[in-house]
Amino acid sequence: MSHTSFDIDTHGPGLYEFTEQVARWVAGEGPMEACLTLMVQHSSASLLIQENADPEVRTDLQAFFHRLVPPSTDPAMSYLTHTYEGPDDMPGHIKAALLPTTLSIPVIGGRMTLGTWQGLYLFEHRARPHRRSVVALLR
Repeated sequence: MSHTSFDIDTHGPGLYEFTEQVARWVAGEGPMEACLTLMVQHSSASLLIQENADPEVRTDLQAFFHRLVPPSTDPAMSYLTHTYEGPDDMPGHIKAALLPTTLSIPVIGGRMTLGTWQGLYLFEHRARPHRRSVVALLR
């Protein structure tokens, strides 16, 4: 069993790929069959396995979730009470409640079994810059 963490600096809402950092760490642990578990240690960010070939996928996902859960200043969100940390705070928590905050990925022969066009992403839901931590466990 092995563990580490990855720090991902964000500069606003969007999907931040960190596939290569995880792949290097997994490969450095040697050839093995294991389950990789990733968990983001924050309540207003999520983790996704998503296409990494066309950047329009990331743009469209971000636009969809912004439309689905707009800022608290949008009249449709007037029911929110947790608004004192900014108009993106409670919507960020809602998005994190809708999307995964943990991922499990099989590792075979010391390599993650991601598909050809799949990558690992931290989905930042807040407007201001953050340093997000993702904990990784191989077992």
